[in-house]
Amino acid sequence: MTFTLAIVGRPNVGKSTLFNRLVGRRLALVDDQPGVTRDLREGEARLGDLRFTVIDTAGLEEATDDSLQGRMRRLTERAVEMADICLFMIDARAGVTPTDEVFADILRKKSAHVILAANKAEGSAADAGLIEAYSLGLGEPVRLSAEHGEGLNELYSMLAPLSDAYAERAAQDAPETDVTVEDDDEDTPRMPTRERPLQIAVVGRPNAGKSTLINKILGEDRLLTGPEAGITRDAISLILDWGDVPVRLFDTAGMRKRAKVQDKLEKLSVSDGLRAVKFAEVVVVLLDAEIPFEQQDLRIADLAEREGRAVVVAVNKWDVEPEKQQKLRDLKEAFNRLLPQLRGAPLVTVSAKTGRGLDRLQAAVMKAHEVWNRRVPTAALNRWLGDMVEAHPPPAPQGKRIKLRYMTQAKTRPPGFVVMCSHPDKMPDSYSRYLVNGLRDDFDMPGTPIRLYMRGQGDRNPYKDRKKKAPSKLRKHLEGRRE
Repeated sequence: MTFTLAIVGRPNVGKSTLFNRLVGRRLALVDDQPGVTRDLREGEARLGDLRFTVIDTAGLEEATDDSLQGRMRRLTERAVEMADICLFMIDARAGVTPTDEVFADILRKKSAHVILAANKAEGSAADAGLIEAYSLGLGEPVRLSAEHGEGLNELYSMLAPLSDAYAERAAQDAPETDVTVEDDDEDTPRMPTRERPLQIAVVGRPNAGKSTLINKILGEDRLLTGPEAGITRDAISLILDWGDVPVRLFDTAGMRKRAKVQDKLEKLSVSDGLRAVKFAEVVVVLLDAEIPFEQQDLRIADLAEREGRAVVVAVNKWDVEPEKQQKLRDLKEAFNRLLPQLRGAPLVTVSAKTGRGLDRLQAAVMKAHEVWNRRVPTAALNRWLGDMVEAHPPPAPQGKRIKLRYMTQAKTRPPGFVVMCSHPDKMPDSYSRYLVNGLRDDFDMPGTPIRLYMRGQGDRNPYKDRKKKAPSKLRKHLEGRRE
């Protein structure tokens, strides 16, 4: 990446649409209503032969107080200070508004390189607004249509000279190194690297404190937070070193019950969060200590387990809990009773506001990831299987005895095991659960999803379906002489 480009402008001028166009994917939520984007979203952009980081920002508002709009504006101003180049977008069909003039003055003072772009400029209806754009004093505007991909060649011609300058500067500042990177062995657990960090999704109900928790882990106010429920809309991903492990943290929108989700935008936000769960390796289910293990919390945890992800349950707002010991006993009892499919998963108490318990949360996440990648030798599995069958033989439904022949681990992430047996279709679920619980206890795999598959092995006569060979001429001759 040679430089960072921040896309700024009023709400609903097409910033997220251009962001999606540059990254080549529908990463940012897009809707007709203004103010959809609230957090800063980063992506790896491609424009011709240029490779750079692009930042999608919230729409600039004139509010400067502690309201939601004021906090969104401060976050956008921070993105302007972080970026090397600012792309200031206006709506060519609406023309230059007084708000555009105010923000043009701000950008002239805060950013060294500002490119003016007039979006929605397809057709002659945008000609008047394009001429008005010269009055902002930011040079010649780039005529864009982010929806249809028009004008990107003009944007490329504006960015290419600046890209060369930043590339030369980066080459001068880069340290010399002779370290070689070797490919990982496929049979060993994957170690997180900067290129492929450990992926962690933080999920939960609205207002559980997900964004506040991630900000505390980052050590800075990178995500928009506040007392209002449902502030986060996009699933925002952030790369950082948590301890000495490279991780990618996904902040997701709060998930309410499906019956309560009526708004189109909230549906898009929830689906974005579900997609983050599918891409994650470890899912942190964040609960509110005041009302833990509500029905929606159980659904979210069960979803992560069904997707085969390592699960860590974190109880937030622990700093305001008066009876901590009794509350912790009640939480563990409810956890074991309501989520038996996650028996043994870590239960950690944290305070996103004060940072208490973050070290325990980190240790629990790394432990869950290590268990999720665990591989058990086949010899140890078969010795264990023999002991389990001897202690509790499988049933004989309809008088047919089920023989467990051997067992092997077919995959990891999550651990998946295959048992070769006779009559696999008649194996009751209760015996499969008996084996899964034994795997958890005897091979130290608490909480991680375990997949157990029963497969049949040839128990039939191998000559049953073989056709009889026709008698040879010699055999016919000998049989004739006997007669």
